[in-house]
Amino acid sequence: MVEATADRAAIDRDFMRQALAFGARGQGTTWPNPCVGALVTQDTADGPVIVARGHTQPGGRPHGEANAFDRAGPNAAAGGTLYVTLEPCSHRTIRAATPCVERTILAGVRRVVAAMADPNPRFQGLGFALLRTAGIAVTTGVLEAEAQQAHRGHVLRVTQGRPMVTFKIARTADGYAGGPGGARLAVSCPEANGWVHLQRAHHDAIMLGIGSVLADDPLLTVRLPGMAARSPVRVVLDSQLRLPVASQLVRTAHEVPLWVLASETAPIERERVLVAAGVEVMRVSADAQGHLDLAEALTLLGTRGITRVFSEGGPTVAETLASARLLDEVVISTSPNALGQPGVVAVRPGLAAALADPDLYRLAETGLIGHDRFEHFVRTG
Repeated sequence: MVEATADRAAIDRDFMRQALAFGARGQGTTWPNPCVGALVTQDTADGPVIVARGHTQPGGRPHGEANAFDRAGPNAAAGGTLYVTLEPCSHRTIRAATPCVERTILAGVRRVVAAMADPNPRFQGLGFALLRTAGIAVTTGVLEAEAQQAHRGHVLRVTQGRPMVTFKIARTADGYAGGPGGARLAVSCPEANGWVHLQRAHHDAIMLGIGSVLADDPLLTVRLPGMAARSPVRVVLDSQLRLPVASQLVRTAHEVPLWVLASETAPIERERVLVAAGVEVMRVSADAQGHLDLAEALTLLGTRGITRVFSEGGPTVAETLASARLLDEVVISTSPNALGQPGVVAVRPGLAAALADPDLYRLAETGLIGHDRFEHFVRTG
């Protein structure tokens, strides 16, 4: 019996790992909902087999479980096991008449294996309780740490009101993100640039400061073959609305959403010009020096449904986010090529100190993409 239990636990971990990987495919497309992965399996003489996979669909509906049951078809899930990366929803909304708990019960599964509970304190554990009341065996906490990381944006949004923030910056071998006087600097190799575009596709929004926009005139879309539709919302932190109307961002505002966060004192005439060009302008508080309140800015994004923010470039913005404890993940890529003269320092003292503090961050992984070395830090504190 102990051996059988151990075998079952190993099987559960394996299928949950697959559910997490399948769910990750839709990240960046499902906000304001999390991208939940789900598998339906059936036991056979040769062991359990997958009969259907599903993940939350673009726009947040249908949920992963419902998508898996739809793919399984009538009766295919009966007597089987549902593996799901997040507790099935138990409440009705205007958009969804049938909660996933009801879909699960109606599908006739005998067992549900879930990675983590719903982080929303209003509903946490209710889905599990309803499933058990219906006579379904429920196992929870399988690969919970991995699921917490995968759903971190959703967790933060429903518990703290803000999205998760990943900051990424590329630097030369001698530590610079820009050239003298802030001049644009091509740092990353083509393979690393491709990786960045993939990360854009897996986030709800890209955010950067107006300084980086003025220096680089970026487009901030996903330019991988066949993935243009995965371009996320572009967010510019621009306290005084200095964003040029002739910039690539504004010229494409009707094609890919562009949100500009400005201070309450920014010129109204500048707002009118940008709005006429298709930009959405939102205002938040600023300090005496005109720096935006980034905590308030992220909370505003949370109210708009954003769960995952990818912040590119902008050492100043990164330093402010680090000081406010608002960075959840940090990715630093280092080129083997040096600038050879003073430029814009990529990682400033506040961020460097935070990353060196084991109570705040851990180095989750390192590796090479092309010839650039990547370091991925994850928030622990």
